[in-house]
Order: sequence, then C-alpha cells, then structure tokens
Amino acid sequence: MEVIDLRDLLKILQKKLWIVILTTILFTAISGLVSYYILAPEYQAFTTLMIGKPQAYKQGIEYEDVLLNQKLVSTYGEIAKSRVVANEFMSNLGLSLTYKELDKKIEVKLVSDTEIIKISVKDNSAEMSATIANEIAKVFIKHVARIMNIENIQLIDKAEIPLKPIRPMPVINMAIAAVLGIMLSTFFIFLREYFDNTVKTQEDIESCFMLPVLGLIPEA
Repeated sequence: MEVIDLRDLLKILQKKLWIVILTTILFTAISGLVSYYILAPEYQAFTTLMIGKPQAYKQGIEYEDVLLNQKLVSTYGEIAKSRVVANEFMSNLGLSLTYKELDKKIEVKLVSDTEIIKISVKDNSAEMSATIANEIAKVFIKHVARIMNIENIQLIDKAEIPLKPIRPMPVINMAIAAVLGIMLSTFFIFLREYFDNTVKTQEDIESCFMLPVLGLIPEA
C-alpha cells in the first residue's frame, strides 16, 4: 500500500497555491457583492409586554405565574398572529399581507424565566418593522384582555427603529465563503493530483519504475 508523505502533500499545495488564492478571492468577492448589493436588508424591531394570569386560573390549581405564562406563550403567539389582530392592525396601517407573510414576520416568545412577552417583527424597512411591532402590541393588548380575560397587561418597552439590519451579515458571509473557497480548491488540487498518472519529475520516474535516473536532458 502506497504511503503518502505529508511533505509531498505540502509540495503539491505549494505548486498549486495560486489556485487556492485565486479561488478564495473569487468566492469572497462574490459573497461580498451578493451580501452588499443583491440581498435585501432585513431589520428586526421588538416590543415587550408584562402579562398577568388570566382570571380563570386564579382559583383551583395553583401555578406559579412564570410557569403558567410559559404554558400560555403559544396561545399568546397565536392571538398576536390571529386574523382578528392582523386585520385590525393592517387596517390601521394600510397594509395588505397574507397570513403566511405575517407568520414569517412576527414572532412571539417568552423572555427566559420571566413573565415578559416579547413581540418581534422583521421587515425590509427599519421604520416599518418598529411601526408594525408597536401597532401589533396595541391591538394585541386589547384582544388578549378580552379573549383571555386578563386585567393586568402593561407595555414595558415600545419598539424602536433598529439601526442595523440582522441580515445579511456581509463579514460572516465573506468569511464563510473564504473558508469554503480554501476547502474546495484544496480538494480539487488533491483530487486532480490523485487521478494524474503522468510522469513529470525525476522523483516520479524513480518512484514509479524503481530505477535510478542516469541522465537528464535540459530544457535549453
């Protein structure tokens, strides 16, 4: 079984280093162009609410408020993305979005180990993401109080206009593209070398035929 020396691999890489450098630069440049000029920026704004226990849970089984709200967070999320809430806030803002688009834009989750509900909204416009988040919070408070029979709902933080987009992330994308370029070009070089059975150097002759080289004809 033929043993491949690490030094031979390094020599192969050294001879074809220009391929690695060129591929890495090309991948990085393409990733940068796509991230900066093709992909639309996506912004995220969020508002937070403090929601107490529904009155129906104040009697009978005793739950801790935090544990109860963790169980109810999926319910709050569905209410926030329900057609009743969606139709009202879209009517207020003059928007026209499908339910699937709303589902991708809006996220409702419970802040870890708290009773605070966080409503996040993603949009290609920084201003619109904050506007939608604040309007959803206002409409959500009205409807969740009616549906869940909750009295104590407080708005903690209004959504502010985000200064930077959450996507794309050009630096990370370019770094990933550079690593990918190095890996693919290196794999290509070794694969090409593996299937290349031509004789090019004195060392190739000695290793293939197990015979010493008696003389060389110079290129001149």
